[in-house]
Amino acid sequence: MRQFYVFIKCELGRTYDVAAALVDQLEEARQVHSVSGSFDLLAQFSVESDADVGRFVTQRVQTLDGIKDTQTLLCFNAFTSDRGLGDD
Repeated sequence: MRQFYVFIKCELGRTYDVAAALVDQLEEARQVHSVSGSFDLLAQFSVESDADVGRFVTQRVQTLDGIKDTQTLLCFNAFTSDRGLGDD
């Protein structure tokens, strides 16, 4: 599976509507957080390893009502206590 995050800027007053749509309509959405700063939401997605992330974001995320802008962050490695940080 491929993990990535999308910062989402919403139309004024639509943040909770957009968050609900992400969770309800996209099974690939793992977590959706409200955040401070330039964006309103941070959503974590998980797709198949061979999925086209750009197409997913432009066709499935950006088309949801209430979204003004996005910024996508691709993940390279996940470092956890059981993988990637061991003392081998």
